[in-house]
Amino acid sequence: MLPEKLSENLFYVGVNDRTTEFFERMISLPYGVSYNSYLLVDEKVALFDTVENHFAEQSLSKIKYALNGRKIDYLVIHHIEPDHTSGIKNFLAEYPDIQIVCNKKAAAMLDGFYGISQNILLVEEKQELLLGAHTLRFLFAPMVHWPEVMMTYETSEKILFSADAFGCFGTLDGAVEDSKLNVEKYFSEMERYYVNIIGKYGVPVQTILKKLADFHIDTICSLHGPVWRENKAKVIEIYDKLSKHEGENGVVVVYGSMYSHTEMMAEMAARGAAEITKNVILHDVSKSDISQIITDIFKYKGLIIGAPTYNGDIFPNVKDVLERLEIRGLKNRIFGSFGCFTWAGQAVKILNAFAEKMQWENIGSAEVKQSMQQSDYQTLIELGRAVAQKVLK
Repeated sequence: MLPEKLSENLFYVGVNDRTTEFFERMISLPYGVSYNSYLLVDEKVALFDTVENHFAEQSLSKIKYALNGRKIDYLVIHHIEPDHTSGIKNFLAEYPDIQIVCNKKAAAMLDGFYGISQNILLVEEKQELLLGAHTLRFLFAPMVHWPEVMMTYETSEKILFSADAFGCFGTLDGAVEDSKLNVEKYFSEMERYYVNIIGKYGVPVQTILKKLADFHIDTICSLHGPVWRENKAKVIEIYDKLSKHEGENGVVVVYGSMYSHTEMMAEMAARGAAEITKNVILHDVSKSDISQIITDIFKYKGLIIGAPTYNGDIFPNVKDVLERLEIRGLKNRIFGSFGCFTWAGQAVKILNAFAEKMQWENIGSAEVKQSMQQSDYQTLIELGRAVAQKVLK
């Protein structure tokens, strides 16, 4: 396969995965995903990361074409996660003299995952490596989203090799650079990627963003998704906003329902919210992709959750949403809740306790026994309206 040339010295040697249905076997991939790898050719040749094992030969064929018989001097590893390193032994078999460049934590993981402990160059924060006309400077980014993560800044072309940061789901269809792609789908897939992969680590993301503010960056080369040039400011803004848990003006209504009673409550809450704002999203937890549910909750300030009581607890799929939000430590939400029950209500109590635990502002609740009465419709409309009004304030 042919590599994509990004500049006189920089080549894209990554691959597209259009067959895997679930990233990490749990996050849906409607548009597939790319595993990105880059080659910088100078007096010394540096390869930035490898790819998933099943695609190693595709990447190697691109590398061989670009190098035309030359060898790779350095393999810079930014992140040990297997979607970027499980093919590493294929690369070492082809280029046995390659020197692996990584930090101490990554080296320990490299040994633990693959038994590789030889020919490793350990680097420290801000240390530089000269390739010729190009100089690499290493920046540590622990917990974005693993402890060993680092980035590399190339000083002459002002390229940031950013590990998983600024990455997104979606294959690269026909081109690699953002200027040659319809990028709209990648922005929403970036939000979904951030929330579901990195979302727990807002503080470390803010730390690395502060470090990067001191650098002039012309190109961002992430490990997933397009190479960002024209839209680099926007992708940094997306990460900044999501990592601060700011939320846009809007209301997400999430509900579980067995026999449509809770669904009717959700419809009324949404109707009330829609009187105040156009940004209203409804998610049925039994149908909507949970990765998208969590993404929308991160995206908007208002959240109303409803569920029936189930076995003396809360509807299981709603419970799953709550657990994922708690793990990610989402802050600063305007909250409302509703629920129904037949003989002993628990769902609303659980939802209110959850909001208190998350330290969200709780606007109120509505609860129905068995089926909706005329007065309940207006109560739910008022709940949706109240949450939306608070969001806009």
